[in-house]
Amino acid sequence: MSQTSEPRYPFVHVETSADEGDVVSSLLFDLGASGVEERDQSTYVKGPPEGRVLVIASFESHDAAREAISALHERDPTTMAELHEVVGDAWRDAWKDYYEPFALTPSILVRPPWREATPAAGQQLLTLEPGRAFGTGLHATTSLVANVLEEHRAELAGADVLDAGCGSGILSFVALLFGAKSATAFDIDPEVVSTVLENAERNGLGERLTVFAGTVESAPRQFGWVLANIESKILDPIADQLASRVGPAGHLVVSGILSAEEEWMRERFTSLDRRLEVMAVRHMATGGERAYDKDGWVALHLVAR
Repeated sequence: MSQTSEPRYPFVHVETSADEGDVVSSLLFDLGASGVEERDQSTYVKGPPEGRVLVIASFESHDAAREAISALHERDPTTMAELHEVVGDAWRDAWKDYYEPFALTPSILVRPPWREATPAAGQQLLTLEPGRAFGTGLHATTSLVANVLEEHRAELAGADVLDAGCGSGILSFVALLFGAKSATAFDIDPEVVSTVLENAERNGLGERLTVFAGTVESAPRQFGWVLANIESKILDPIADQLASRVGPAGHLVVSGILSAEEEWMRERFTSLDRRLEVMAVRHMATGGERAYDKDGWVALHLVAR
């Protein structure tokens, strides 16, 4: 019997509550995962029903994946962890089947390079190839920040922007399309740099954008706007550094915050030595409590005083 010569890649699937998703993701990284993805009802590949998430972790070997499952079961015998594998490399591009042109904000239409799209009157077209970087724009956390920028485009015009944890660079490009003078983007993943530069050239924004691999401590100065679409467990320890990069009367927009974490993050950013205040926001047209609350995620828009 012949055996396939195609590579087989091991993945661990863990279904858990939305509240435990970040904890499980962190545990899987600690157990040796080389990458972790969370799927819920807001991601382009849909996850479990509302209130649940599917955490998918890739491992270098099947043995490492099995050891991770054993460790998860030892921690909690009720953990729903299973070993899966995919054969061949086609899975690397499978996500492209789900990535269609979409309106990120009322005036920005995003399209991948392999799809044609015609913007409506008043819309600008943004061509985005995320590559291996996080940031298709389809996740609620990205949408929240982009819409904050649109609603405050008058204050954004002519400003210098810092995009922390930039991924594909999508928020930098949105800021530039809305009239920002320049954008400085960074991410801890060195592979992000080439992706961001390629996307900048696709959209004619290369001359106004700087990108580097590093952390917020490497950001050279203060900015009129600082954007950080990063999960709360990462925002927490770098809150002081982010605030220190906000210029006088500047703006800080942080996202990746679950609704249940809002008070914690609000207290964290408003109790820093650098005085930041949460801006008053409009209520949602549907009568919801928060203007930027979507799919259980919250973006905080703060201003330096």
